[in-house]
Amino acid sequence: MQGAGNDFMVIDGITQEVSLSAAQIQKLAHRQFGVGFDQLLLVEPSNIADFKYRIFNADGGEVAQCGNGARCFVRFVSEQQLTDKREIRVETASGMITPKLEDDGMVTVNMGPPKFGPDEIPFVADTIAQSYPLEIDGQILQISAVSMGNPHAVQIVDEIEKAPVTALGSKIECHPRFPERVNAGFMQIIHPQHIKLRVFERGSGETLACGTGACAAVVAGIQLGKLSSPVTVSARGGELRISWAGGTSPVMMTGPATTVFTGKIDLESLN
Repeated sequence: MQGAGNDFMVIDGITQEVSLSAAQIQKLAHRQFGVGFDQLLLVEPSNIADFKYRIFNADGGEVAQCGNGARCFVRFVSEQQLTDKREIRVETASGMITPKLEDDGMVTVNMGPPKFGPDEIPFVADTIAQSYPLEIDGQILQISAVSMGNPHAVQIVDEIEKAPVTALGSKIECHPRFPERVNAGFMQIIHPQHIKLRVFERGSGETLACGTGACAAVVAGIQLGKLSSPVTVSARGGELRISWAGGTSPVMMTGPATTVFTGKIDLESLN
């Protein structure tokens, strides 16, 4: 499946038992020798919600949240007839989310409120601030740090296509001030309700879109007084619409979710 170009392998863990090692996920994620994807999504039963949602990056590491994946998740369980609900409650490692399949085929996800506390992100800082200096190879960058269920470092750039996303993103991802690594966002502001965005995702590299990255960028821009809700986020793979009323209000994300193909794979062949 893909959501604005961010692509996923989605596995039904409701009607079958699924257990994957990090090495197996890495093989599945390989775009030449496996299926190929940015993240793997596993649908599991939940005792407190309609479903449980687990997310694994291409390097096999498990993460707490993925916005584009959440949209694909609700379309998947609908298409696979695992539910007849248009709006579902989904348990994630970072809390409950409520994606909704709209009549026009788009999907809206309540991503919950953003978190700014250094301990919540996590990020090494003495106090909460709207922006922080971050030193990379002797250069000082100004970044905003925010969690949308996973950590994000957002910086504003003049020209998105000239931004050193791969070279700089990999260094930001592993910066020691982010003890659990971080997703590095590069945001160009077109006007207060339109941005362009590229994201270097931890464990996956640059992707064509990042849902939580779009939410984090819009939140950061609103906090800095440079954006006003709602904001259209143009990623390389498509557009997302992000709304946030500020404070402890939830961030709402609307965008596409598309099934590309379905199939079966023998997991024993990956051993």
